Amino acid sequence: MHRRDLLKLTAAAGAAGVLTLDTVTFARADGPGRAAGDASRTVTGRLPAGAPDFVYLPVDVPRGVREIAVSYAYDRPPVPAGTPGNACDIGIFDERGTELGGAGFRGWSGGARTEFSISAERATPGYLAGPVRPGTWHVALGPYTVAPQGLAYEVTVTLRYGEPGRTPRPVYPPQRAGGRGRAWYRGDNHLHTVYSDGRRTPAEVAAAARAAGLDWITTTEHNTTASHGAWEGLWGDDLLILTGEEVTTRNGHFLALGTDPGVFVDWRYRARDNAFGRFARAIRRAGGLVVPAHPHGTCVGCNWKFGFGDADAVEVWNGPFTPDDEVAIAEWDNALVAAVARGGRWLPALGNSDAHREGQTVGHPQTVVLADGLSRTALLAGIRAGRSWIAESSAVRLAFSATGGRGARAGIGERLRAERDAEVTVRLAVSGVPDGCSATFVTDQGRLLSTPVPADGRVEWRTTPSHAAYVRAEVRRPPADGGAPEVPGPMVAMTNPVFLG
Repeated sequence: MHRRDLLKLTAAAGAAGVLTLDTVTFARADGPGRAAGDASRTVTGRLPAGAPDFVYLPVDVPRGVREIAVSYAYDRPPVPAGTPGNACDIGIFDERGTELGGAGFRGWSGGARTEFSISAERATPGYLAGPVRPGTWHVALGPYTVAPQGLAYEVTVTLRYGEPGRTPRPVYPPQRAGGRGRAWYRGDNHLHTVYSDGRRTPAEVAAAARAAGLDWITTTEHNTTASHGAWEGLWGDDLLILTGEEVTTRNGHFLALGTDPGVFVDWRYRARDNAFGRFARAIRRAGGLVVPAHPHGTCVGCNWKFGFGDADAVEVWNGPFTPDDEVAIAEWDNALVAAVARGGRWLPALGNSDAHREGQTVGHPQTVVLADGLSRTALLAGIRAGRSWIAESSAVRLAFSATGGRGARAGIGERLRAERDAEVTVRLAVSGVPDGCSATFVTDQGRLLSTPVPADGRVEWRTTPSHAAYVRAEVRRPPADGGAPEVPGPMVAMTNPVFLG
């Protein structure tokens, strides 16, 4: 990278910092198109530590190109312990440009692939098939972390000339399945396949979802919609497949859950860019929900920095239960207390597997939603209303409610209307949990009841709205062997709250 390239570093309006390199040019095709042939160009350079989030390599694509192919590599020098090494993502934008939220997006594979290609007929998973139109395309490098020595890169762009093919029309999943009417439906809304950094195919994920006893799943690849049309023949009356995206920014990840098929959500911004709200609104216009994912995850860039004012729900349990899930639940519970104190909106909790490969179980955990039917509209309405609970597997069954005088009753996500000092009975019934589990009732005043799950799985507790503004239930395994007895064990199931008063 030349010094003059460094001077091109800008903070684009509403976007993270970017650097634009010199344009790669190719000879123009003769006549209306060349019958065959390839042409390649290789660009090398070095990015310094503290490089911008995105580096664009413009490519002048002439007429007559049938396919564009890109490969890249970068060095990985040794670094001191505790210092991030080099990691660089890649993607591409077509002649429509790189404007934030614009129409030019044609694919992203992050760091999962070292090469990709796009033509009218087909594209590498993670990329969108379509015509290779003439104009300036941009290969996008995303130096996620840069070693103190810098990051040396090499990008090779190959244009293949010939007659363009025909782009197949994508077949998207239907918006509803058979279902059981108003019922509890089990879903996993955070899943990855070979269309981003997962190792399973869509067919393998669909088979795993059925084996896990799920009623629906959501496809949420990192920063691409390329998987939305990859599920043909995999849905059925027993399995609904929703479309979405995991929007992977440098300041946290969030799920665009249940958006219209084909709707792309940009990720090229940080919290300081004040762009998140714009894309949260776009997700809701596309019929979806905004769900911060693993907000206290330990991966680079996973910690959630955007706040929760524009969220519709929050993922508090991601994959096998770990300490970062414990922190997320504590943060969510504190937000519940603040919501009831001010009489404001509260965020429902979700749990998803974030499964990428074999050994990571689809449906562990899963969100169980009370919905009017097995449809996108009904499920998202149930999630938004908080009529849901989380289980480690479909073996776990749970019912949770509060009752008051004169037959008044409220279930998960609902409010039981009762006078401040009126007696309220809270009931939990759970089955399919491992031996030795405990059940805990948590309120705005903290954990007010914890007891071993009895043989019949039924736990009952009495309180008043003046004593508990809400009640939610947790079922946990015993603390780990050798662990501190005051530290709770791993979660088996947990509910959203029932509000009192």
